[in-house]
Amino acid sequence: MGDDLPPDAGPPPARRGPRAATVAVRAGRPHRPGAAVNPPIALSSTFELGGDRLYGRDDNETWEAFEAALGALEGGDALAFSSGMAAISAVLEALPIGATVVVAQDAYNGTRRWCADAASRGRLGVRLVDLGDPAGVVAACEGAQLVWLESPTNPCLVVADLAAIAAGAHLQGVSVVVDNTLATPLLQRPLALGADVVVHSVTKWLAGHSDVVMGAIVTADGERLEQLRTRRSLGGGVPGPVEAWLALRGLRSLPARLERAQATAGELARRLSGHAAVERVRYPGLGSDPGHELAARQMSGPGAMVSFEVAGGAEAAEAVCEAVRVLTPATSLGGVETLIERRGRYRFEEGTPPALLRMSVGQEDVEDLWEDLDQALTAAVAT
Repeated sequence: MGDDLPPDAGPPPARRGPRAATVAVRAGRPHRPGAAVNPPIALSSTFELGGDRLYGRDDNETWEAFEAALGALEGGDALAFSSGMAAISAVLEALPIGATVVVAQDAYNGTRRWCADAASRGRLGVRLVDLGDPAGVVAACEGAQLVWLESPTNPCLVVADLAAIAAGAHLQGVSVVVDNTLATPLLQRPLALGADVVVHSVTKWLAGHSDVVMGAIVTADGERLEQLRTRRSLGGGVPGPVEAWLALRGLRSLPARLERAQATAGELARRLSGHAAVERVRYPGLGSDPGHELAARQMSGPGAMVSFEVAGGAEAAEAVCEAVRVLTPATSLGGVETLIERRGRYRFEEGTPPALLRMSVGQEDVEDLWEDLDQALTAAVAT
């Protein structure tokens, strides 16, 4: 048969690029005959003169492979940092002295601590806002230089209308940064929704094995990228090549890890909703969640973080953490093991409900996790 289309068939469908799971596996590889399938760990602090590289604080091919992969997933150009806080610091330090930042009131506590410290020194002005009220966030942007968003937030899992807030902020000349750590680029692409910069704690879902501390920023603005590259060089917040290699290895398996963890999280959230020892479950995948409809429009999945409040208050919530045997009571998130902790135990989490437990769902069998949660909840409330 010929390749000609009938006159009324219209143009052939446009060929789309590879999907996210394929990008996660293939991006950042050399793709040349004879090249190693995996980029090597480049252990050198300096380079012989005459080439493109000069010094290890500015150049490393192992970082660059990770940056290529993450940038392709987010739809921009990435820079790797030594930690999530180093990435956060670079973005905020780029602001002029006296600038005003609008920040989610339940954003990651490291971000809020950085801002509070800067405010105490007169470095920045800070306005805390409820991301569940997009009109209020946009109103708070008046006279500000930057709005710092998370969606879902950490740990209350509030879903922010990123497109609406970004549009309103840009009308006032305000830059928009989104911490995309919880959603990852597989579930949400903030640059496509209007963000100027995306920040990641690579330590979490991207690296995915609780063995790396690393961060990253992504932007599609070339001038902003170079400003942030300068901040990284002058601040010295560069990742080690071994960490970058481990993070890239973790990124390769993110689609499979996240798919399984998300499915398990949804099932646990549904069961927790009916448990007598649980007062409230916060999970955008539940139809009863205030952010469910927005998350369904904005995200390609609700993620693998579940927060829930235990009947009996903070003491009962702590008892749950002490009673689990399959789950691991520990801070952080995004690893292959399921982690649980009471976030209100920490300074700068005073606004978090005292009995709220944040659970990062891992790769264990869902029935083993549920049996462990059920026995811990039942015992905690009974005592």
